[in-house]
Amino acid sequence: MKFGVIIFPGSNCDHDTHNVVAEIAHQPVTYLWHDSDDLKGVDAVLVPGGFAYGDYLRTGAIARFSPVMQSVKKFADGGGLVLGICNGFQILTEAGLLPGALMRNAGLKYICKQVHLRVETTETAFTNTLKKGEVLKIPIGHAEGNYYCTTEELKRLEAEGRIAFRYSTPSGEITAEANPNGSLANIAGVLNEKKNVLGMMPHPDRSSEPLLGSADGWRIFESMIAALATK
Repeated sequence: MKFGVIIFPGSNCDHDTHNVVAEIAHQPVTYLWHDSDDLKGVDAVLVPGGFAYGDYLRTGAIARFSPVMQSVKKFADGGGLVLGICNGFQILTEAGLLPGALMRNAGLKYICKQVHLRVETTETAFTNTLKKGEVLKIPIGHAEGNYYCTTEELKRLEAEGRIAFRYSTPSGEITAEANPNGSLANIAGVLNEKKNVLGMMPHPDRSSEPLLGSADGWRIFESMIAALATK
């Protein structure tokens, strides 16, 4: 299996994400340049965090038009695995690969801290090694992580099991106090209809080694590897 990590002008978590795959998972991984439509035969695409194109206009609004994203759309339509982390999540919503939008945090301030996530579904390539209701500790670092979608979209996400993670207390309770950015229904991560595309605001790339304060993020990469191994 082979992973690809996209680099946009302004990406700053590309090396973190590459490191998890290369040094922890010990899997082949390559960088994918934003201005190229060549995905280099990868089996999974990782869209990392950062400030693509300086987050001008709004987060992800320019990155969605880059040549690499046109290829990512075709890749996802064909069933390829795509994980968007933080800015990557914002880009995927702007590109129409995921529903909804990411708005300014409710407090209008950048937030960087450890948060807790409750696993809402295990029937995906990104969560198959987890247990439903399990709580992960993973950090966030964003100013626009306030997830929003229409009432109709939220009902559909709920009915189709497409909410992957919700912000919670350490014990798994879904409360307003546990919601760091005002996200609708405490949503921290959502899936597309085929469940082969996941966008999440918390950073599994920054929490895949105990040295970083938590290794819970590794479980998401581990799930992807397990899913790819069965193909």
